[in-house]
Amino acid sequence: MNTAQPSYDTVTEARQWLNAQGFIHDLNLEADCLSFDNGKQTLTPEMFTVTYMFRFEGDTDPGDEEIVYGITSETHGIKGVLTSAFGTYADTAAIEMIKKLR
Repeated sequence: MNTAQPSYDTVTEARQWLNAQGFIHDLNLEADCLSFDNGKQTLTPEMFTVTYMFRFEGDTDPGDEEIVYGITSETHGIKGVLTSAFGTYADTAAIEMIKKLR
């Protein structure tokens, strides 16, 4: 993961910065993979790298807690963004996916 990254106050700012860096694919968390291209393509844990991670903690509402990931896949030659809740409202995912996203 890249340690030289800016800090942002909102999910929108982080997503805009990642988009400007070429992270243009919207990724979705599935039970055992990430999907993109409207679910037509998938990335298993060994097919991607977490390059950036931005964590946002809600001051009063746990529903505001999110992580924004900048993810690259050499296998598919793409850069994408995954936004995921954590804590009480976290997505359920396979152990391999959770380990990879930590």
